[in-house]
Amino acid sequence: MSEFISVAKVGDIPEGQGRSYPVDGSMVGVFLIDGEYHAINDSCPHMGASLASGYVEDGAVTCPWHAWRFCVKNGTWLDNPQSKLKTDCYEVSVDGDEIRVRLAETDPVETDPVENES
Repeated sequence: MSEFISVAKVGDIPEGQGRSYPVDGSMVGVFLIDGEYHAINDSCPHMGASLASGYVEDGAVTCPWHAWRFCVKNGTWLDNPQSKLKTDCYEVSVDGDEIRVRLAETDPVETDPVENES
């Protein structure tokens, strides 16, 4: 299992926003929602936009390119919760003033059949 990696300091991420950080060769979006940190894969599974730069509201981040919404707590695609499409989410810890993320071994993101029809 991978180790926790420090990505930022407490205070670097404003409440209700996200920031993108490199972790073990991947880009991770770290969000501060209601005083709690959450981390998901920063690349939108639709077309790869940075989710950390998206609009955050009610525990969801909206992709800045095509407005797909994802839950920052579990990576669920909120526009179609019945779909198996989601983005990876990662464990976050705070140690002193360090925000740390651990990438876990996860299954690849499943694609939605509708997405591949074009």
